[in-house]
Amino acid sequence: MPVRMTTLRDALHRTDERALAGIWVCSGSPLVAEICAGAGLDWVLIDMEHSPNGLASVLAQLQAVAAYPVVPVVRVPTNDPVVIKQVLDLGAQTLLVPMVSSAEQARAAVEAMRYPPRGRRGVGSALARSARWSRIDGYLHDADEHVSLIVQIETLTGVEAAEQIAAVDGVDGVFVGPSDLSASMGLLGQQTHPDVVAAVGRTFEAVRAAGKHVGVNAFDPQAAQGYVEGGAGFILVGADVALLARGSEALAQRWVPAGEQAERDSY
Repeated sequence: MPVRMTTLRDALHRTDERALAGIWVCSGSPLVAEICAGAGLDWVLIDMEHSPNGLASVLAQLQAVAAYPVVPVVRVPTNDPVVIKQVLDLGAQTLLVPMVSSAEQARAAVEAMRYPPRGRRGVGSALARSARWSRIDGYLHDADEHVSLIVQIETLTGVEAAEQIAAVDGVDGVFVGPSDLSASMGLLGQQTHPDVVAAVGRTFEAVRAAGKHVGVNAFDPQAAQGYVEGGAGFILVGADVALLARGSEALAQRWVPAGEQAERDSY
């Protein structure tokens, strides 16, 4: 049985003219995930780190978005081989692993993505959606072709080790998280601070020097455009819950008399 290749690695290799634009899916709702998948963006990130998502809700969202020409990516909550194994078995083909600050941590993520002898992913393809319950011929031997690993750099230590992280065999790309990066630099909540932007730029240069794709999170349109011009190959430009929050607030401001509105923090 053939399976449509939907890894972010494949999409990046096919598209060199522009950055791939994506959206966070954090609500935990398959319905919202489907709405986002049909919006016309390139990829959706189903988040398990800062969202109310477990294995069952991730499975439902993967099923909901499968009918759309969009690349689903799942961010696991931690660099844990058991969690990575479970999410892969759900049929997620591209994983984003957060808080990777060293080449050693990157190698651990790669090993968790691969079957022995190249790694330590547990073998359960006959029971799993990933291999369509053994309906994908040769899945065990070709599994590396079906999965893609993006690691997330979001500390100053990670920035300094970016080239070594990106050079790890099996890492297909690096995603930079300015929120936690700004916090690690003592600039909590200041994602567009010049020092943070400069650190992101250094990471871009290091990752590209290693020959890998690099992406970033940026809800601020001006910052996002600057990162695209600076070489980002893929970017997250919004989130389902943030769009709903800001949109509903805009309705309230239009129709409900109120005092001065508080300024909201960006992601």
